[in-house]
Amino acid sequence: MLAERATDVSRHGDRRGTRQSVSAAAATRRPRASWSPPPAFPRLADQDVHAWLAPLEGGPQRARGLAAALSEDERARANRFLTERDRRRFIVCRGVLRTILGWYLGVAPAAVEFRYGPHGKPAITGGPGRCALRFNVSHADGMALYAVTLGREVGVDLERVRSDVATEEIAERFFSAREAAVLRALDPASRVQAFFRIWTRKEAYLKATGRGLLSPLRELDVSFLPDEPAALLATPLGPREACRWRLEELFADARYVAAIAVEGHGWRLRRWKWPAHLGEAAYERGASSCR
Repeated sequence: MLAERATDVSRHGDRRGTRQSVSAAAATRRPRASWSPPPAFPRLADQDVHAWLAPLEGGPQRARGLAAALSEDERARANRFLTERDRRRFIVCRGVLRTILGWYLGVAPAAVEFRYGPHGKPAITGGPGRCALRFNVSHADGMALYAVTLGREVGVDLERVRSDVATEEIAERFFSAREAAVLRALDPASRVQAFFRIWTRKEAYLKATGRGLLSPLRELDVSFLPDEPAALLATPLGPREACRWRLEELFADARYVAAIAVEGHGWRLRRWKWPAHLGEAAYERGASSCR
């Protein structure tokens, strides 16, 4: 997440100097992508990548219903939040994750068990069928993004677009020299969106690899102009590593920027919008009936 990496960035004034400007229209043009209601019984094939978009807002009744599926550790984590809003958002985020995974696994949400890698990346415990299911989660300001695959590592990042971020200072510290130079050349009105495209694509890749915050962002290079496809251009591990991954931008909402990184090629992306009109209880019953 952006806040984890950038909270200690100091501001030392304007470093921009003279630059060539890229027009705002060219830098903010975005294709349309639809998020559809899921089928009654979503199925995940080897070549499928499913992305789910879910709002985290809701009253106490929604949070209470989902809290029943959480583990003791998750409930303890929820209780550590200082505000009721953040506590509910955490409960909903974890409860929806369990509901989605339970649906694919054919178990009740409370039966989903997690383990964590050496750098904190979560995975599912259990037999071979369960271990083949890979997932990743990101959330920002009342919205959550989930990705689920079979046998492919996956990472997602979702960020709320904010104009108060010190884009140039952060770029100088965390972006490659090429990225920082191109970012500086953008029209000021376009720079914020471009900044978040760079950030989310890098974070999605790092989360997919499981290295997360331990890897330096400056050693990664990604595409980010609107007229070029999302791509991982360079990594410290060389061109073969860069070619091993495919990136896509996920157009979650005009207020957000999001990206997904998936291991391998030849996969197809499906975008599902969480069916709030059905309620989580309907999905819990569906998952339980698959056992």
